[in-house]
Amino acid sequence: MLSFENRNLAQLHWPLVLVTTVIASLGVWNLASASRTMHQPVWTSQLVWLGVGALVAAVLLRIDYRWLLTVAYPLYGVVLVLLVGVLVRGRTVMGARRWLDLGPVHMQPSELAKIAVILALARYFHEDENDKGYTLTQLWLPGLLLLVPVALIAKEPDLGTALVTLAIGASIILFAKVRLSALITILVGTLGSAVAGWFWFFKAYQKKRVMTFLNPEGDALGAGYHAMQSVIAVGSGQVTGKGWGEGTQNLLSFLPEQRTDFIFSVWAEEHGFVGGAVLITLFAVLVLLGLDVADKARERFGAFLAVGVSALFFWHAFINIGMVTGVVPVVGVTLPLMSYGGSSVIVNLLGLGIVLNVSLRRFMF
Repeated sequence: MLSFENRNLAQLHWPLVLVTTVIASLGVWNLASASRTMHQPVWTSQLVWLGVGALVAAVLLRIDYRWLLTVAYPLYGVVLVLLVGVLVRGRTVMGARRWLDLGPVHMQPSELAKIAVILALARYFHEDENDKGYTLTQLWLPGLLLLVPVALIAKEPDLGTALVTLAIGASIILFAKVRLSALITILVGTLGSAVAGWFWFFKAYQKKRVMTFLNPEGDALGAGYHAMQSVIAVGSGQVTGKGWGEGTQNLLSFLPEQRTDFIFSVWAEEHGFVGGAVLITLFAVLVLLGLDVADKARERFGAFLAVGVSALFFWHAFINIGMVTGVVPVVGVTLPLMSYGGSSVIVNLLGLGIVLNVSLRRFMF
């Protein structure tokens, strides 16, 4: 299982390592600016979390990723228990119960749920190959594997993470090949569920976010404040930006949650359209490199793992950047390796460690 030698470092996917390092470095630099007005800058803590995540990824590289087949379902079960634990005894922050205190360790199980869903679905489709395409009735089990954690996360409530997890799982299922009739039925069912959710399940503040997205000026000092200030920050950066540490929306504390959900707004205000385009390009390259690993994987399990992690980064970046630019509603989704947060950083690097593992071991068997 621990079959790794120094000579194998030459076969590591260095372009993926380089792009990840560049994004993470820009993230720390940006956080140093975003937290200038705070008593305790968070960029130093981010460096620590990045170090821990890199160590986790390095340890994972020493383990043959095919071993993850044996722990995929048990880990999935543990994560479900943790998600239930959050609903029962979780710590409430800003009206949402998302954190679980395990002694000195504070964790957000919904972040780990993304990896658990990727592992569980990758194992399922690895063992249940269907070249003709899956029918709706054949998708009941992978659908259940996806929807149970999504429902538990949405119950916290954490609509943003629930939507991202749903999108990641849906991407894996589509990669497995779904018949057109099943796809149409799923789309119609999703639309129906969205309508039902609006009338019977969405909370008042979640409905308000959607209505604010459609008309942010209607409540510019209330529910639309975040979206309005974010769009102002992004637009004020113009072509080349105001320069590092010179973003007025950030310095004057007009921009909310500038360390986490709206970190791209800080970046765009200070580095403009050019900086925003560079960062988006870096994320696009990272996702494409992950899909390239999937394409070259030696077997189905590795391919599905790489697709899942690539989907994780794609949907996080797509929703977050769309959210801060007013293209999608504000749902509280972070930008990978840029937003501050220990749980998300470690999960992101854990996922990339899995992709690097898949790439590396295509040379070993």
